[in-house]
Amino acid sequence: MRIADMTLDDEALAKEVLAVQHAAYAVEAEIIGDDRIPALHETLDEMCAEPLTWLGAFDGDRLVGAVAWSETEDEVDIDRLVVDPGAHRRGIGRALVEELTSRAGGRRITVSTGRANTPARTLYERLGFGGAEDAEVIPGLWITRYARPAEG
Repeated sequence: MRIADMTLDDEALAKEVLAVQHAAYAVEAEIIGDDRIPALHETLDEMCAEPLTWLGAFDGDRLVGAVAWSETEDEVDIDRLVVDPGAHRRGIGRALVEELTSRAGGRRITVSTGRANTPARTLYERLGFGGAEDAEVIPGLWITRYARPAEG
């Protein structure tokens, strides 16, 4: 597996990212019992319009996962972490978060996931994210917010 910077300027790559994103969030929707996850229904234009920085995980030339984030001088916020369901349990999500952590330069990192998404919650907790805080983002849809403290 190779992890590389990506931009969504290449329409073919952007379509691959969207396909992986939709497949990944369909799995999360099944896990949490709710399909109102905004990224599950995002269009190509909407995804490409987000002001995010992207890393992709590739198996050969095939995209198997991606992480996207926004950042400030003090904090990195993981906006989405997606892994192709056919590539689950191979450490792709972990590798993407670890690479992003190394690029964060010791800044605080935040992330949110579905409250009932035990696999994602376990991943973040194992990678040092804590301070779990639950929030109801729309009626009946709960997320858990995590933070990995700044280093130094």
